[in-house]
Order: sequence, then C-alpha cells, then structure tokens
Amino acid sequence: MKDRSSKYFNPYFGGVMLGLVLLLTFYFTGRGLGASGAVKNTVVTAVHTVNPEHAEDSAYLSRFISDDHYPMNTWLVYEVLGILLGAFISGTLAGSLKLKVEHSPKITAKRRLIFAGLGGLFFGIGSQLGRGCTSGGALSGMATLATSGFIAMIAIFGTAFLAAYFFRKNWI
Repeated sequence: MKDRSSKYFNPYFGGVMLGLVLLLTFYFTGRGLGASGAVKNTVVTAVHTVNPEHAEDSAYLSRFISDDHYPMNTWLVYEVLGILLGAFISGTLAGSLKLKVEHSPKITAKRRLIFAGLGGLFFGIGSQLGRGCTSGGALSGMATLATSGFIAMIAIFGTAFLAAYFFRKNWI
C-alpha cells in the first residue's frame, strides 16, 4: 500500500494556520469565521429567485432581503468559495483530486452517500437552530472566550462522540 501521509499537511501545522486565519478574520472583518451563513444566504437567494412573493412574505427569509442588501454579496459567500477553490488547488497539487466515494468495505457507496447527506442535513439544521456552525459558533466563540463557544464545542463534539458509537460501522 502506498504511503499517502506525505501528501497531507501536518495536522498541527493545519491547526496553527486555522488559528492564524481566525485571528486575521477578526482583525479584518471584526468577526470570526463561519460557513453556515453562506449556505443560508444561498438558500435565501434561491428561494427569492424561484418565488419572490413567498420569500418576501416569510418572516425568516425577508430579514435577509432588502433593496440595499443582496444576500449573495457578503464576505461569508466569498469565504466558502475560497475554501472550495483552495481545496481544489490543494487536491490538484497533492495529486489526490479524484472523483470517488471513500467508504468502509462493510458498506456500499450508496449507503455512505445517504448517511453523509443525512449528516450534513442534520448539521445544517442544527447550525441554524444554534445560530452558527462549528467554525462560527464554536471556534470563533471560543476565540473570544465566550461561554457559548465552549458550550457549542462541547455539544458538537460530545454529540458526535456519542453518535459515533451507533454509526461507527458506516466507516470502520
């Protein structure tokens, strides 16, 4: 089996870089990282494009629509686009950019995709209910020493740890 460890950054280096990016984000924007806001803005824009009357009549969606504020014109959208572009460049440079579904030999690719999709859906709903994702709610919150950031991190990783017991056969 080919050793792939040389293709990836050292995780400690990645952690230090994430911390520096978080610090620079606070410095330049006055707030921390977060990706769920970009997804929300994309959904608001999509609903407003398909059915403007519904979006404008919705108590939730209408908060993000105004004549002087276009939901897609926010730095969060550009942040997520930058993450996707950076991942593409990194995968290309590492020679690991391939279209494949990685899964345990014990499950099918279809089952892996279903569980990944459900996990993403539940996490997306949870990030809206919790007013932030792991990056925005937990990392940025902890960086400012906010109690809510520590609670969010404990809740996210504690729930993942407990759920892993029941779903571990999907990946090992």
